[in-house]
Amino acid sequence: MAAKRRKKKNSDFSFSDLFITLGVIMIAIFLAGNIALNMFLASLKPIPDLAKYRPNFVTQFESSDGEIIKTFSAYKSINASSSEIPDLLKKAVIATEDKNFYKHRGFDTLALMRSLFSNIQAGRYAQGASTITQQLARIMYLSNEKTMDRKIKEFVISHRIEKTLTKDEILTRYLNSVYLGEGAYGVAAAAQVYFNKKLDELTLPEIALIAGLPQAPSRYSPYYKKENAINRQRQVLKRMLKEKYITKAQYKEACNSELQLNPNHSPYSLNKAPYFIDYVLDELEELGFTEQQISNGGYKIITTLNYKDQKAAEDAVVNGLNKWGFTKPEDQAALFSFEVPTGKILAYVGGKNYVQSQFNRVTDAVRQPGSAFKMFIYTAAILNGIKPNDIFDDMPVKIGDWAPRNYGNKYRGKIPIHTALTVSSNVVAARLIHQVGLSEVYRITRSMGITTPIQNDLTIALGSSGVKLSELTTAYGILANNGIKVKPYSVEQVITSTGRVVYTAKQQQEKVLDIYTAATMTRMLTEVVNHGTARAIIMKDREIAGKTGTTDNYRDACIVAYTPEIVTGVWVGNDNNKPHRNVTGGTLPAQIWANYMKVALSDIPPSKFNYPEIDIEPLRYIKQQDKDEVPTEESDEENANEQNITPDSNADTKLDVPLPIDPKQNNSEKDNDGDKKKKTLKEKLFDSSKKVQDISSEQGNTSSESAKQAPLPVPAPVE
Repeated sequence: MAAKRRKKKNSDFSFSDLFITLGVIMIAIFLAGNIALNMFLASLKPIPDLAKYRPNFVTQFESSDGEIIKTFSAYKSINASSSEIPDLLKKAVIATEDKNFYKHRGFDTLALMRSLFSNIQAGRYAQGASTITQQLARIMYLSNEKTMDRKIKEFVISHRIEKTLTKDEILTRYLNSVYLGEGAYGVAAAAQVYFNKKLDELTLPEIALIAGLPQAPSRYSPYYKKENAINRQRQVLKRMLKEKYITKAQYKEACNSELQLNPNHSPYSLNKAPYFIDYVLDELEELGFTEQQISNGGYKIITTLNYKDQKAAEDAVVNGLNKWGFTKPEDQAALFSFEVPTGKILAYVGGKNYVQSQFNRVTDAVRQPGSAFKMFIYTAAILNGIKPNDIFDDMPVKIGDWAPRNYGNKYRGKIPIHTALTVSSNVVAARLIHQVGLSEVYRITRSMGITTPIQNDLTIALGSSGVKLSELTTAYGILANNGIKVKPYSVEQVITSTGRVVYTAKQQQEKVLDIYTAATMTRMLTEVVNHGTARAIIMKDREIAGKTGTTDNYRDACIVAYTPEIVTGVWVGNDNNKPHRNVTGGTLPAQIWANYMKVALSDIPPSKFNYPEIDIEPLRYIKQQDKDEVPTEESDEENANEQNITPDSNADTKLDVPLPIDPKQNNSEKDNDGDKKKKTLKEKLFDSSKKVQDISSEQGNTSSESAKQAPLPVPAPVE
């Protein structure tokens, strides 16, 4: 027994000794590595003729058809001596970019460790740790010496710069070379571009704004993204206060002062597709390129944009708005177009005039899509077993307190759902979402790429929830691409000035829908183009599928439509959300779509939607609603001007509505016990049919309760 205790004791000592030994070894390795690193750094020679070196500033963006659409070149590059640069500006930049500038030898070890742990914790590159010296090294050498790992290279060059120049010389050279947006290289040029001042005339708020620009000049531009610029300015002031470079009184006064920007500013250099270039810069940032690298690196950036198509898109938007008399700054339109199978963005118009407004209505505007949202309702219905020829009642309906009405109060009786989609019946869409389930529609919408908030009520069937044009167009592209979602992208290649390709795009694809659903939806959406509200986009020998959308009082009008090769979305509206005169999705947006697509498709032979694995049931039409009798959008507009008739004055079908569903928790419908499998579509149809009263028996017998029509919580789509 004693022997066992002795053995255990010896074993414990051995285990502890092992840890101590490993600890000593690790410390020794660290010290040896540190000594070796210092010996290596000490052996580095100063950089000869560094004072004479000037970086290559020219970076250019090219379209896929060889047009130079953007250049980054110096519009203003002014050298200022150290004594000419205000001490407060130096401190602002140090506080923002590199607070340990005067303590390190070119790189900040502690900052690197913090950055490493932050990136590991975030699971991505979320935080950098580049010093001012490292940034200067990138500005001066990244484009023509990219032969080693960049970070290792930065360490080496940064230390060599530190051995060659004094700290004050490094800071001065950085402040004269750093790109600060609007074509301004260096703080002296930035002072003139942004404030029309010399350096010694700058105020503290102006100094803080300039000091906040190096990280991302476009994102923090006071001309184009003023709110971002002000927030960044406040961050700089806060850091200056923390480092005790300014007093609390100075901080408060600077935060409350209003910036007076240069009134004579005009955009610099070449920029033929400005909204698209903003998108490209955002994509490059996601890929790990900083704007400083791009602006100073001398890169050639090959984009996906087809300039012929882009010019056609811009002309279609501007000419279309002008022809309709929409010439005010708030009268706007947007267009987004990409290749169906690849996701290559071909044309991108975020507004009619970038100089007047830099707000990007393709990716940033959230507007109601109207009936264009019905695509998600019908997709969910097809996925859940409903067929295009299934008959539904296009008659007034009341679901709980909600009584949706058709555009122009037109009702057609019993019709197949493909006809309901063609004529954009609101009441059939309401019946479908009630039958399929809100949570199922929510699931489909999210899976197809809509990220904006979706209301937790049935009115989303009529497009009451706002969406982004880029996401809505991407979702329609899934139907054109056999159920496969592609991520639209703008950057094809990034090439250094020495011809080295440092980035090549990789397509991102995801299977979202089965091919039957995609094919069936496409078949039904071709009916919308051939016989419904989108007939203005018909082209000879072209198969086109799509849907229009118009909201109450014509505040928003859109169309999203596609051929087998290209999908394009167009939105027309008013930035202040006021009504637009009689603009529906089938009018001006459709005209813009058609004028653009005629050019975009001009070099592409006509083709047909090809779903070889699917045998789609032919669409059937009932006699009283033959496809030749489908009302046009124009006739609906005429009826919209007539006296409104509430649906309850006609026959009314009442449906019980379940309690609101939390989409975050419910993605499928279950039986009451929650454990049984989801009901089949036939069972749900049978359950619903028991709740539906016979329409013919209710003609003229409207109850007082049904006569009290509850208003919609949001403006209802009219088409």
